[in-house]
Amino acid sequence: MTSPKTSLSARPVPPTIRDVAQAAGVSLGTVSKGLNGTGQLREETRARVRSAAERLGFRPNDLAQSLLRRRTFTVGLISTDRYGRFSIPVLEGIEDALGTARMSVFLCNGADDPARERQHIESLLAKRVDGIIVTARRADPRPPLDLVDGSVPILYAFAQVADVDALCLLPDDLGGGRLAGDHLIRAGRARIAHVTGPVDFEAVRHRRDGLKQAIMEHGLTWRPELVISGEWSEAWGREAVARLLATRQTIDAIFCGSDQIARGAVDALRDRGIAVPDDIAVVGFDNWEIIAAATRPPLTTVDMNLHELGRQAGLRMLDLIDGGGERGIVRLPCSLVVRASCGQGDKQNTGQAADRPLS
Repeated sequence: MTSPKTSLSARPVPPTIRDVAQAAGVSLGTVSKGLNGTGQLREETRARVRSAAERLGFRPNDLAQSLLRRRTFTVGLISTDRYGRFSIPVLEGIEDALGTARMSVFLCNGADDPARERQHIESLLAKRVDGIIVTARRADPRPPLDLVDGSVPILYAFAQVADVDALCLLPDDLGGGRLAGDHLIRAGRARIAHVTGPVDFEAVRHRRDGLKQAIMEHGLTWRPELVISGEWSEAWGREAVARLLATRQTIDAIFCGSDQIARGAVDALRDRGIAVPDDIAVVGFDNWEIIAAATRPPLTTVDMNLHELGRQAGLRMLDLIDGGGERGIVRLPCSLVVRASCGQGDKQNTGQAADRPLS
């Protein structure tokens, strides 16, 4: 039976920087410059050093490099989206951007609890992260992070604060509403109802105003009586259709403030023998694939491009870490994903949406 001592002594010893120097036939200083990308070395020398390190399985000491460069190559991400519907695409985009810079992301769930968020902040600062990104399940204003010494840069992605010196990246909900309205009008629809979520959400007001702009720009009449607000649910979508039909007003399209609402609306129309899109076209918002693709017919919807928003957040965080970067609220464009619910883009046989951004 092998003793613990024997087992430990049999464990392979990791290669050192001296092993790399010997294998590459260079000095210790040259190995350091070659691996860190510093100094004036010929490209063939740098390549030889990296090749030797890879062949030996040498891993540089991250702690030593952090002390040398005064960076830990880590970024904290604090989220209040406990379901991940919005924060996961943002996180994936952030990691895509930061991964190319060999930076890692620490994900922390604040869960709308100030004490818990404060604990995460202290933990991230103790780890000496190079920056902190804050995201949420809704883009409405929230209190700014309380960093007394301002020791690290902060960026808000799919979240915003009332601070002119902060950088906040948000989807252009107003532009998304205009996309939906413009598309429906160009498809020949003239009496468009709007079924949306609670009016205390900023996104709800922006999407409504975007639809209004599109309608008025096309010379049509804005009808506020065709705008009704409720909950973010399929049940509300079904109830809203019943209310609209009870008014006896003629409508030929419904723009919904979310895909969940839109799916409920489509189901309610079908139950009443109203064909979608022949009688009434329907457009949603979010491009929630599991909802949009499963709706019958598949749902045309506005995509907030959260992955790209996250990627831009990562790139801008790199700028902030380097001492540059912009400030203020930056709204990034949405796109329209066209499927069959508005009479175009039906690809049900392949199970794939006809993704076609409209400018």
